[in-house]
Amino acid sequence: MTTAPAGPSGPGSRSAIPGTLRTAAGIVAVQAAALAIVAVVVIVLAFVHSATRLWAALTVAGFALLGAAVLYLCARGLLGRRPSSRSPVVLLEVIALPVGYSLGIQAGRLEIGLPVLASAVAVLVLLFTPAARVALDREL
Repeated sequence: MTTAPAGPSGPGSRSAIPGTLRTAAGIVAVQAAALAIVAVVVIVLAFVHSATRLWAALTVAGFALLGAAVLYLCARGLLGRRPSSRSPVVLLEVIALPVGYSLGIQAGRLEIGLPVLASAVAVLVLLFTPAARVALDREL
């Protein structure tokens, strides 16, 4: 006779994903989608406006698509509660802070810079909440 392991399965259990972690993963997924859209727009503009340096535009779009893929995989890692996904997300969000500042404040493009800045700050705050930290802690 086999029995199921006796462990908590309610909202406070180890297997439940905290709301802060779910929200952070959602924001990271939105960032990935936005970056993919930017890549598509760059590709379309490069062909429509007959760019003199098509290779440069395609290289920028390629890096944007690579960044979108990394962000998407990080979002999946957060939802899967993989501790190894926290460091890349924190690094990318810390990199996004000066990008958002320079776009929004220095370049005067608030419509682009503020969402980048706000989403980066939101993800960093959400990832360092106690619930998210506990959910992503490694078991030793």
